[in-house]
Amino acid sequence: MGSSGLGKAATLDELLSTCIEMFDDNGELNNSYLPRIVLLMHRWYLSSTELAEKLLCMYRDASGESCDEFRLKICYFMRYWILKFPAEFNLDLGLIRMTEEFREVTSQLGYEKHISLIDISSIPSYDWMRRVTQRKKVSKKGKACLLFDHLEPIELAEHLTFLEHKSFRRISFTDYQSYVIHGCLENNPTLERSIALFNGISKWVQLMVLSKPTPQQRAEVITKFINVAKKLLQLKNFNTLMAVVGGLSHSSISRLKETHSHLSSEVTKNWHEMTELVSSSGNYCCYRRAFADCEGFKIPILGVHLKDLIAVHVIFPDWTEDNKVNIVKMHQLSVTLSELVSLQNASHHLEPNMDLINLLTLSLDLYHTEDDIYKLSLVLEPRNSKSSVFRNYDHDHDGYISQEDFESIAANFPFLDSFCVLDKDQDGLISKDEMMAYFLRAKSQLHCKMGPGFVHNFQEMTYLKPTFCEHCAGFLWGIIKQGYKCKGK
Repeated sequence: MGSSGLGKAATLDELLSTCIEMFDDNGELNNSYLPRIVLLMHRWYLSSTELAEKLLCMYRDASGESCDEFRLKICYFMRYWILKFPAEFNLDLGLIRMTEEFREVTSQLGYEKHISLIDISSIPSYDWMRRVTQRKKVSKKGKACLLFDHLEPIELAEHLTFLEHKSFRRISFTDYQSYVIHGCLENNPTLERSIALFNGISKWVQLMVLSKPTPQQRAEVITKFINVAKKLLQLKNFNTLMAVVGGLSHSSISRLKETHSHLSSEVTKNWHEMTELVSSSGNYCCYRRAFADCEGFKIPILGVHLKDLIAVHVIFPDWTEDNKVNIVKMHQLSVTLSELVSLQNASHHLEPNMDLINLLTLSLDLYHTEDDIYKLSLVLEPRNSKSSVFRNYDHDHDGYISQEDFESIAANFPFLDSFCVLDKDQDGLISKDEMMAYFLRAKSQLHCKMGPGFVHNFQEMTYLKPTFCEHCAGFLWGIIKQGYKCKGK
C-alpha cells in the first residue's frame, strides 16, 4: 500500500488526511496505492455522499498557514476520485449534488483553480449499468442447435466472451458488497443475472451434447466444445471456460461411457488439461497462476473470487475494538474487488455480430431443470446401476480403484469401512466386483437396521448462497455442482 505509516488500523479521518497529503503541489501521487484503495473501498464503511461531505467539511474547516495548500490537495484528491471511478459520479445522485455543492463553496471562497479540478461535466454516461436485461424463456431447441452447428469454435468463444463481459461490467462494487455481507442474491439482479448466464452456458453445453442421437455425434459435440474451451483460454475468458468445463463435467455428460469412447486421445488430453486448469485442488492454484500471468483484457472466474471475498469477510472484522478501520481487511478485500470492478472499464477487441448475440442469448435461456437433463441422458445411454458408482471414482478408468481414489470416496461416504475391508483379495486395489459386493452388503445391513423407510435419494446440488458441507464443514460455492444431498431430507 505504500509507506502510509498508518499501521493496521486508522480512523476514517486519519485515512483521508494521509491520502490527501500524498499529493504533491502539482497533484501528482508519491508512488502510493493508498488513495486508490481508500476510494475503491470507502463504500464498505460509508456512502460516497458521506465521503464527499467529509471532504467538504475538511475543505471548509482548513485553517493556518498551510490552509491554501491543504485545500488544493483536497481538490487533487477529488479529481483523482473522479478520474479513477467516473461511474460513481454518473450514477450516484447524492454524490453529484455534493460535488456541485463543493464547487459552489470553492467559488464562494475565490478558488477558481479548485473549481476546474472537481469538474464532472464531461463524464460519460453509465446509464447502461442501471438497466438489467430480462431473461426470456424459449422452448425451441432448433435455433440453439442451428447456432451451435454453424459457428466455428473461435466464433462461439468470441460471442460468448462478448456476452460474459457485457454481464460482468454491469456488476458494481455495491453488488459484490451486498452478496458478501448478506450471503444471498436477493435484491441483487445484476449479480444474479451473471450467475444465471454462467449456469445457462453450462446447461446449454449439456443440451447440445444430448441433442445428438448417436454416441459418435455426441462425441463430436464434446470435441467442438473442448475446442471452444481452448479458444476461451486464448481470449483469457476464464469464467466462460469454467462454465463449459462444468457443463462437460456434469454427471449427465460424464456418465456417457459410450460417447466418451469415441473421443480421440488428443481431445482427451486437451480435456484433462482444461479440467486441471479450473480444478478446485490447491484452492484453484492452477487457475490462479494462469490468471495472474495474463496481462490486458481478462475475465476471472467469478465464483472463485467471490469465495475469496467471503473468506476475508468472515475472518476479519470491518472495525477494530477502538472503532478504527481494519486496514488489513480493507487491503485484502481491495486486491480482489479491484480486479472485479476494473472490468467495468476494460476494453476488448471483439467485433460480434449482434444478430448472433441475440440468438445466442435466447439459446442460453432455454429452460430445463437438472432433472430434465439427467433424464435425457438416461434415455440416450441407460444406466448400468452395478457399475455407475464405481465408474465415478475410477478416475483413470483402469478398472480398479486405488487407495488414493478411495480417499475421495471416503470423504463423500463417511459410513464406508476402511480400504482393506473393501479390498477382499488384499492386492492393494479395489475391483468393480469387490466394490459392488460391499455396497450390496452395506445396503442390506442398513435396510435391516433402519427399516424400509431408510431410503436415500441422492441428487447433485448447486448452491446460490454460502453453504457449508455438513460432513467436512468445507465451503461450497454454487455456480456448478459441488456435492450431493438426499432429496428426501
